Amino acid sequence: MRVRFAPSPTGHLHVGNARTALFNWLLARGQGGTFILRIEDTDVERSTKASEQAILDDLRWMGLHWDEGVEARGDRGPYRQAERLLLYAEYTTRLLQEGKGYYCFCSAETLDAQRKAQLAASLPPKYAGTCRDIPLEEAMRRRSGGASAVVRLRVPEDREVTFHDVVRGPVTFHTGVIGDPVLVRSDGIPAYNFAVVIDDALMAITHVIRGEDHISNTPRQILLYEAFGWTPPAFAHLSLVMGPDHAPLSKRHGATSVREFREKGYLPEALVNYLALIGWSPGQNEELLPADELARRFKLENVAHSAGVFDEDKLAWANRHYLKLTPADRLAVLAEPFLRQRAQIAGDLTPAARGWLEAVLPGMATSVDRLPQLADRLDTVFAFDAAATLAQGALAAELREPNATAVARALADDLQQAPRLTGKDAFRSAANRVKERTGQKGKALFHPIRLVLTGAGEGPELDRLVPAIDSAAELPQPSGLAPVLGCRERAAQIAALL
Repeated sequence: MRVRFAPSPTGHLHVGNARTALFNWLLARGQGGTFILRIEDTDVERSTKASEQAILDDLRWMGLHWDEGVEARGDRGPYRQAERLLLYAEYTTRLLQEGKGYYCFCSAETLDAQRKAQLAASLPPKYAGTCRDIPLEEAMRRRSGGASAVVRLRVPEDREVTFHDVVRGPVTFHTGVIGDPVLVRSDGIPAYNFAVVIDDALMAITHVIRGEDHISNTPRQILLYEAFGWTPPAFAHLSLVMGPDHAPLSKRHGATSVREFREKGYLPEALVNYLALIGWSPGQNEELLPADELARRFKLENVAHSAGVFDEDKLAWANRHYLKLTPADRLAVLAEPFLRQRAQIAGDLTPAARGWLEAVLPGMATSVDRLPQLADRLDTVFAFDAAATLAQGALAAELREPNATAVARALADDLQQAPRLTGKDAFRSAANRVKERTGQKGKALFHPIRLVLTGAGEGPELDRLVPAIDSAAELPQPSGLAPVLGCRERAAQIAALL
């Protein structure tokens, strides 16, 4: 089994195309086949090396490593279409000489007029065959004289072209609605249908898995396979990925590219797992599975042909699951760019500071959907301003209530004498001492403590947050982390202002 993913490097990798790449990869991995990456870059005006590199980076980030193709081994290259132009020219000559292709000299204006006339007569628009009977020798003389021409495929008349779609079953087109498609444009650049057939045949592709928007291309390609005497591969056309309104997923729905979801703080394993669930199910009432298990269970025959809806809430659900499973050292690396954006990391991290991140972040990750939310959870560690806390009307009113004020002052007094609260037990002991002094308990005790130490009415659990604050305050400076004011100092500032 040999499958391929063949993107055009004209922009970022859309999640719909990423799903196509994933289904090809899953099939190859599950069946012991070969996954090939080919770049279709004959759109000279829009193709860029930057886009190509971005696509390669996104595929690698997703873990969809290819066995053969661009930047990999392989003896059926080149794997960029722009490097295969001489090869396409050879096959163009073959079709012309065998009478299966012909030069067409019709101008754009003539073709447009034909199209309008056909539409006015309620006929399907297709090429009228004006140049079909021009002898090759005459066409060659006109070409030598400088006449501009395209090359078209001579489509058999009054025939049905049927193929079995692995996802959709039998599909039939009549040649009466196809016309003679352009194979090579007047500038010598091959059209998509021509190049893709040659590439797939010479690269021995056995299964072509692509979006349903290519269904209408398939009969033209099958006719080309016949013209060359080649056996077509199996075809499988996937439903398009839709937005919540059941329109094709586009910018108006929000993020649409793999790069955007990376930047929003989703993990690759979450995106891969979620994309696999759009139009396919691994069965056994299971959804969250590693990629190798998804590959083991994947079968094209089980892919649904109805449209799949991209639901970012469900992606966030999957991401939350994988964040909880992420080892502490990897979580720190993944979170670092987002912490730097918020200036919570301000320099090169010392080993002690990195150890602090690895100790603190897993506890914060149990209640977040995306990596930037880890920075949100750490805000109360790095950002504290006693005056700003008491400038907030609601918070100030709570703290100035007599019982809350008593808790705040008792906490400040206690922390002046106590060691740093660098562990859960130390914090709980301090809270118990304040409880004994004030007689407050439950919310009446812990809510004022939260306001005093964090300046916020809600946030991470105090027995995680308080040790994180004091552990950071104890780090030798400079640590690479932004400076952190310890709990002792915070309580003293609030008490002084009360």
